[in-house]
Amino acid sequence: MQIKKNTEPYLSTYLHGKGRKLGLPIAGNFELTARCNFNCPMCYVHMTPEQLKASGKSELTATQWLEIAKQAKDRGMIFALLTGGEPLVRKDFFEIYRGMKDMGILISINSNGSMLTGEVLEKFLADPPARFNISLYGGSNETYTNMCGLPVYDRVKNNIRALRRAGVDVSLNLSITPYNQQDIAWIYADAVELDVNVKASSYMYPSIRVNGEQYGCGNRLRPQEAAALGHAWDKLRFSKEEFRLRMESICNLTQIEPDGCPLEEGEGVQCRAGFTSFWMTWDGRMLPCGMMPGPTAYPLKTGFEKAWEYIREETAKIRTPAQCVHCTKKSVCSMCAAVCVTESGAYDKVPSYVCRQTDESIRLAQEFCEKG
Repeated sequence: MQIKKNTEPYLSTYLHGKGRKLGLPIAGNFELTARCNFNCPMCYVHMTPEQLKASGKSELTATQWLEIAKQAKDRGMIFALLTGGEPLVRKDFFEIYRGMKDMGILISINSNGSMLTGEVLEKFLADPPARFNISLYGGSNETYTNMCGLPVYDRVKNNIRALRRAGVDVSLNLSITPYNQQDIAWIYADAVELDVNVKASSYMYPSIRVNGEQYGCGNRLRPQEAAALGHAWDKLRFSKEEFRLRMESICNLTQIEPDGCPLEEGEGVQCRAGFTSFWMTWDGRMLPCGMMPGPTAYPLKTGFEKAWEYIREETAKIRTPAQCVHCTKKSVCSMCAAVCVTESGAYDKVPSYVCRQTDESIRLAQEFCEKG
């Protein structure tokens, strides 16, 4: 048995398409807190209460979050993702959650799944979100202890099972790291058992949002390892025929020369960031994407409308590397504006880590195709 592939509902795709034409913020990402009950070494948003206090900053109040959400909804927002940190550490989480739902906003939640017990679970079973995105960090309590600091694998899996029994839509997120790479087959087996989609990535952004310096580089895979584990994950999730076709597609795409004349500058942002979606940090900054250090706006100071228009205008000015536009590997590379700026320090500089990962992914595909 295989799990279903991740597909976006057609309505969402359609709304984002219309939103881009009309300049609407269709989706908002709300980073409700910097706090987390886990202590994953690669994560850049996992403060303890003591660390938050020492930072001299404070999280937005429930009232402030709901005011931003109301203004965003009035401007066109339909979908909202509540994330963190771990959003459920907030004692007023349900005030924010229910307040947004009462506005008619479709809510998804990112969570590590460890706090979905007792009264918290009962509240969600009675009033579920559109989707729960739960990060599954390993396939054993030992891996959870080594990676997250708590032996809660069994608890998280049981919580997911409880949500699924109640018919709640659950999707799993998997970040493949040096700490859990040995568990990917177990995690896939769990996804099959629980009958849930899983979105896995062996690439980890070296976030520069914390203090302008790359965070987490020492806790991520080398580019060749990331490619090999991405390859191994595809072998797990695809049938033999699907995997063969995927490898052949990679080989064929790298033989296609890009169309058009060489450009002096690169492309603009190709994803939804800054055009139909935005990211609100826990301390009140609006960004196009949670991985981008800027442009930055402050909706609590200027109002949502002005903040959103500024983000749209400034995002439209961003250009990725000109070299990438005409690279024969472009079609199989995961390069984007956020990748470029976090890897190189600038939007228009080539992200060498991703180049090396892409080269290895192509080599593995070619090796497979040559063997038949």
